[in-house]
Amino acid sequence: MSHSHSRAWAELLRLPALFTVPGDALSGAVAAGARPNPRTLLAIGSSLCFYEAGMALNDWADRAEDAAERPHRPLPSGRVRPSSAFTAACVLTAAGLGLAARAGRPALAVAVPLAATVWAYDLALKNTPAGPVAMAAARGLDHLLGAATTGHPQAALPSAALLGTHTLAVTTVSRRETQGGTSLPPLAALAVTAVLTRLVARGASGGTERAASTGTGTATGIGTATGTGTGAATGTSTGARRTPAHARAGRTLDEALRIALATAYAASAGRRYAHAALNPSPPLTQRAVGGGIRATIPLQAALAARAGSGLTALAIAALAPIGRKYAKKVSVT
Repeated sequence: MSHSHSRAWAELLRLPALFTVPGDALSGAVAAGARPNPRTLLAIGSSLCFYEAGMALNDWADRAEDAAERPHRPLPSGRVRPSSAFTAACVLTAAGLGLAARAGRPALAVAVPLAATVWAYDLALKNTPAGPVAMAAARGLDHLLGAATTGHPQAALPSAALLGTHTLAVTTVSRRETQGGTSLPPLAALAVTAVLTRLVARGASGGTERAASTGTGTATGIGTATGTGTGAATGTSTGARRTPAHARAGRTLDEALRIALATAYAASAGRRYAHAALNPSPPLTQRAVGGGIRATIPLQAALAARAGSGLTALAIAALAPIGRKYAKKVSVT
């Protein structure tokens, strides 16, 4: 495959946007009260396949519109054949379902409606009022796909709703990215970003629920329940816990990380939205969409920190600079 042909496929699949995908499953797993495991890696692979299937199918479905509005895109420019893009979408969807099946029956139960939502959006819903809702549902289901690998996907529903709301805002702005002309969508997205930032920075009971389902939380619970019993039981459980000073320091670090990531999310998305609201031209609207897509990463990281998993949050956040680097070479929109 020549360099020009490889670049055409990189543009078609919007490869830099792939860095926004692993955080869905990773944050979903910790939001469900567990650590990421090998099944979570399979869920990430499934998510990547579905995302790329959606990219290829999107351009296949929009090839006539792109010929008029974005003739430089791979399909209207003739650099990639429409039949090849459609075949890629089919193969990637099948691969995503296969990986989800290997991750377990609960994961497959989420992956099937996720794949159906991706295809429904690209082929039927994109240009209807239901389009942004469908895209938001797809991102939320992707989050739940990671949660399903832990056996408790319902525990991740609140964070899936937050992630889906962000996606709803970005998708609403994207509907005007080639025409521009109105400040209302970026203004609404800016307001949504402010609300989500406050909710994520404030924290929730997710961290407590996560602790309750892991070793630390269990030890604390046993200490409380058996502390009135024998002294031996109390001594054992107390030794397994952090001292009050260490616990306070840990909470302070967790809170600082959560606030820092929420702030990074607000800055990443809000600045571009504000520019597009002040001047809703196509170039600034497209930049706002790109900023919103890239802001998904710090939001995912903030959700992981909110669930009490600082290491997972940092791992997700590390994807942001890599995504920015490659976005300078290939557009994410």
